[in-house]
Amino acid sequence: MALKLTVSGLDARYGAVRALNGASIEVNAGETVVLLGTNGNGKSTLMKCLMGVVRPAAGTITLEIDGQAHDVTRLATEEIVGLGVALVPEGRRLFPKLTVEENLMLGAFRRSARARIAENLAFAYEAFPVLTERRRQLAGTMSGGQQQMLAIARALMSSPRLLLIDEPSVGLSPLLVAQTISKIEELKQQFGLTVLMAEQNFHQAVRIADRGYIIVHGAIAFEGKTVAELRSNEIVKQLYLGGG
Repeated sequence: MALKLTVSGLDARYGAVRALNGASIEVNAGETVVLLGTNGNGKSTLMKCLMGVVRPAAGTITLEIDGQAHDVTRLATEEIVGLGVALVPEGRRLFPKLTVEENLMLGAFRRSARARIAENLAFAYEAFPVLTERRRQLAGTMSGGQQQMLAIARALMSSPRLLLIDEPSVGLSPLLVAQTISKIEELKQQFGLTVLMAEQNFHQAVRIADRGYIIVHGAIAFEGKTVAELRSNEIVKQLYLGGG
């Protein structure tokens, strides 16, 4: 299952504000790559560019699938989803007045996933048993941890090959963060996914990452080819490990 995401020289703006400044990253099939950065440094903007929600001012995004290259910057969001890309957005972005099951069904929009709705729904309930118990409950009445489970399960309903996860730790207790990160790794193995995760919780993110990048002021400040390289980097020491 050949897959490769290549982001090269990406610039993005919100009016006069430059959110991304020549950002370049790569994600290869089967990897879990973490994009580390504190708030306001461009992590979510990069994710939105990958999904076609924000159009970059410059640079390229190429998704190669089974030997065929796709220029993501020229595709609509639904076309990107159709290629097998799914996003778990920051803040979950559920439909609060729809039930758990209705939110899950909306995740199966991708054409090739529609034939697997029953299979994927059963898997979602197996992976997150609490969703089974609350399948008729309105999503907006659930706890933050339960909503995060639902957001991940909704993304899996599209049978993705590349899973983008934006700030899964936001608003969760330390225990729930640890459980969520562990579940992401478990699901990655079960689904055979490739994962790009934007996160500011360094200690939890590197538990499941193969390697990663540090983004500062919209630019990639460091590429760690291993978790050990990330841990020893001076930027990481200053921002996350209490270094001088």
